[in-house]
Amino acid sequence: MSSTASSTNYTIIAPISILFSTLAIVISCFVLLLVSSTKQLYTVRHLLTCNTCLASIFYCIVQCNNYIYLLFIQWNTSNESCRWRGYFGYVSMAAVIYSYLLQSIARLFVTFYSMKYRWIISFKIHVPLIFIGWIIVFIVPLPAVITKDISFRVGFLCWVPRQFLLHAIYTVIMYYLIPILIIIFIYVLIYIRVHSFVANNAIVQDQRGRSNRELEVLRKIVILFSIYILGPLPLILYMLTNVELFYSIGIVSISFAVMVEKLVSLLIDRDIRNAAMRFFGYRTNQVLPIAINIITPGKKNSQS
Repeated sequence: MSSTASSTNYTIIAPISILFSTLAIVISCFVLLLVSSTKQLYTVRHLLTCNTCLASIFYCIVQCNNYIYLLFIQWNTSNESCRWRGYFGYVSMAAVIYSYLLQSIARLFVTFYSMKYRWIISFKIHVPLIFIGWIIVFIVPLPAVITKDISFRVGFLCWVPRQFLLHAIYTVIMYYLIPILIIIFIYVLIYIRVHSFVANNAIVQDQRGRSNRELEVLRKIVILFSIYILGPLPLILYMLTNVELFYSIGIVSISFAVMVEKLVSLLIDRDIRNAAMRFFGYRTNQVLPIAINIITPGKKNSQS
């Protein structure tokens, strides 16, 4: 992505990024383990959470591989190999952001269509949806291997250089701006719909409670999504300003954002958090019914 990135000290920032990526992989694998071993987590919502975890693992592995090539396999000067590393790098970036797009589409189904079409929130719909999402993720970055814009350069990551402006703009729009704008648009629609239900005093109590739960789920997803989209911002600023500091920060900030997002997802999802506490031997608080015997004066006198 950079044309002047050779001045970047990768011997410092690459190990830091690898460290954050490794932690993100560990947390993601732990979430996958919890969901797969807990029947209460066999839900569509957690299926999509697992899809995001897989995308995060894929991203971290690909980026670590790119850093290893940059630092230790410098003898591989093949342009074709570099293009494929760049391609998978862009695929992995798109995989994470598009996994959040799938989550937003799923919440749209729940909010607008679940009452009338129960089948639309089933596994039979979302498993093919995830499959289609991954197909799109692998198709969108194809210009990285179709064109020859990416080539091997000593001391550079295999990104599209800034001088290929059209291709660089394509990467920002297709891997970042378009999915983010769609996600924001969907969440605004959901918020307006749910908020209109909550504000309606004539709404039945069950539907009001359901709307409040939808807002809570929406709030958590927006928190995680916001953490992730902050990661690439330094790289976007670098492309706009050509300030080298933004590029160096961006190399680390994306991996750091993925790690923080995985950690926060483990903490704010109550079901996953409770499963994690049980995994480590902690007891989750349960509200148990308490029997209270009330003795009336009349009954007491009759017993005496």
